[in-house]
Order: sequence, then structure tokens, then C-alpha cells
Amino acid sequence: MTADTPADVLDCLGQRCPLPVIALAKRLPTLPVGAVVRVLADDPAAAVDIPAWCRMRAQQYLGAVSVDGAPAFDVRRLT
Repeated sequence: MTADTPADVLDCLGQRCPLPVIALAKRLPTLPVGAVVRVLADDPAAAVDIPAWCRMRAQQYLGAVSVDGAPAFDVRRLT
């Protein structure tokens, strides 16, 4: 497992804004500092909302990836 390997995956497929960000906000504090969470989210707003949430909450947005054709977003807990 590398430093960027997700420690947890949130399946938010089919959920609309703001539910993926709310799920991320609830789950991230349960992970250790430095851990990565992957958010699967097909709502187009997630591509804007998740990076913006990371900036506002001082967390590290690692970028978007595709998981079996589904959009996903990786976030590292910094605090």
C-alpha cells in the first residue's frame, strides 16, 4: 500500500449535491491524519464541490481518478 492508496472508499454514486461532500465531512475525521479517502461521485457538482471543500477545511485534494468508469476524488486528511 502506497501513501496515496485510499484507506477508505465512500460510494456516493447517484447522490446529488451536497450529499457527497457531507459524507466526506463525516468520514474524514474518523480516519488517521495522513490517510486518503476516495469519494465515488457521479454528480457533476462533486468535481467542483470536493476541491472547494478541501480548500475551506485545509485538507489535501489529490485529484480526480476513474474507478471502473466512475468518477472518483481522492482527499488526504491533513488535520
